[in-house]
Amino acid sequence: MIELDVLRVFCGPDGGGGNPLGVVRDGAAVPDAAGRAALAAELGFSETVFLDDEARGTVDIHTPSSRLPFAGHPLVGLAWLLRSLGRPPRTLRPPAGAVEVGFEGDLTWVRGRAAWVPARTTRRHASAAEVDALPAPPPGEGWLYAWAWQDEAAGVVRARGFPRRGDVAEDEATGAAAMLLTHELGRPLDIRQGAGSQILTRVHPDGSIAVGGRVRRRTP
Repeated sequence: MIELDVLRVFCGPDGGGGNPLGVVRDGAAVPDAAGRAALAAELGFSETVFLDDEARGTVDIHTPSSRLPFAGHPLVGLAWLLRSLGRPPRTLRPPAGAVEVGFEGDLTWVRGRAAWVPARTTRRHASAAEVDALPAPPPGEGWLYAWAWQDEAAGVVRARGFPRRGDVAEDEATGAAAMLLTHELGRPLDIRQGAGSQILTRVHPDGSIAVGGRVRRRTP
């Protein structure tokens, strides 16, 4: 029996939106890589995360078709879930490295480096309306993060994420892509992605970048 928590990560200010995430808190229930890949493919979420060692914060992240060294949305979701159970983590450890965790009110933050983000293209558009008009997915190959300024002075960005790999047409909210865009622009951002999600980012003096947002349990 595999116990699965399903969350919505990077919800909007009103609690809507958010990217579905599968969390397997007992990683030992699915010990082998093939079984994890099969479960992630069956669930079909953009990511499923397996907690292998809660004391150390060791985690394993899978998309429906691959294993990731780092991703923001599963780490934010898992950190929030552990806190809701009275066990807030200070550090999570995906394969890429140690990720510092923080909490501020209803926001959960994780801190990493843009160098950990798997390769993807960020493409600026002239307006938020142009981003909204894109098909899902747009023509082409490779991971695409399409964005435009919604309010440049305030750092508000309209974005949509397209894995363009056949298993997920559009990613509702993407912490790793938000981290990459923040690194490129060199400033904190308030990203409004997908149908109603919000991702907040910060740049730290050591070059690391924090991504934060709200999490809710997904109702059936």
